[in-house]
Amino acid sequence: MLNISGWIARAGVLRNDNPKGPWGGGNKGEGGSPGEGGGPRNPWAFPPEGRRGRSTTSTSLDEFLKRARGGGGGGGGGRPGLPLPGGSSIWWIGAGLLVLLWVLFTSIHSIGPEQRGVVTTLGNYSGTLSPGVQLTAPSPFAQVRKVDVEAIRNEEFPQGSTADNLMLTGDQNIIDLAYSVQWNVRSPENFIFQIADPEATVRAVAESAMRSAVASVTLDQALGVGRTVIEAQVLALMQQILDEYRSGIRISNVAIRAANPPAAVDEDFKAVNAAQQQAQANLNQARAYAQQVIARAQGEAAEFDKIYEQYVSAPEVTRRRLYYETMEAVLAKSNKTIVESGDVTPYLPLPNAAARPAATPEPQTPPVVVQGGAN
Repeated sequence: MLNISGWIARAGVLRNDNPKGPWGGGNKGEGGSPGEGGGPRNPWAFPPEGRRGRSTTSTSLDEFLKRARGGGGGGGGGRPGLPLPGGSSIWWIGAGLLVLLWVLFTSIHSIGPEQRGVVTTLGNYSGTLSPGVQLTAPSPFAQVRKVDVEAIRNEEFPQGSTADNLMLTGDQNIIDLAYSVQWNVRSPENFIFQIADPEATVRAVAESAMRSAVASVTLDQALGVGRTVIEAQVLALMQQILDEYRSGIRISNVAIRAANPPAAVDEDFKAVNAAQQQAQANLNQARAYAQQVIARAQGEAAEFDKIYEQYVSAPEVTRRRLYYETMEAVLAKSNKTIVESGDVTPYLPLPNAAARPAATPEPQTPPVVVQGGAN
């Protein structure tokens, strides 16, 4: 705290007895040399007293600077100077501020909702920070690594649109398979400390599991309905291997994007596939025809069983009815000539029949002559 009286005294130093200026009055004969006008004298010139051999006195500015530096002045006694800190004090204050800022910035950590903070104290794992503002020991004693546990990572197989990913199926065929694997972090501490390269580990495990699953199915299954089974097997096998590694990784999805034969044999494979489809179509047609024949035969057998039951109950009536129905079916498609017995001479219009234009009718059964009186 500054001394108010000291400041007032320092202000008084600046005030000169001569009201016209700090360098003396402008009147003749008062500190001025003869012949000088009424203006102020030169402040850098020796005063007249000096020329007479008198001792030199300090000026008002020298007195103020001396008192500002803490020195006593002109019988006024030692008074405290300005409170200017020394050089060493400034360095200590600056160093303290830097240390305080360093502790604040390295001890307070903001963890996002999708993040977890893995804390290591002197290089050893000491805990996991939950979302929010958390406090730890300052660096380098404690280090915090933030891990995003909600982000879904995606791995594409193969890498590149023109690359091939050939695999061997269970029936010794080759298939070009393209698939993707999605995963995220389940245990951040294991994810950081247990495996050195998580992405490379996931890719290696995915390729191994997919080749194992494809080797257990046929080519037709891998190209068609067996994809869902393969995806489920790969997901389960990958999760089992990564859990054994204690990797802290969770496999969320495995999807087969494309399954095709190798490009070198693609045309031949298409031809074989077309032949197989045609053979399957022919087989389906044959089965359908067989079903129709069997159904018709079963219907006729059922009808015969019904006629037989009627024959057993009335044999004569049933026999005559069958005879009439059979003759009706035979004579319906043939030319008929009826000759009655007795003295009636039959008349056959043979000339008219010969005059008819020749035609090529469908083959018919020969005329049937029915004698009168037949039962």
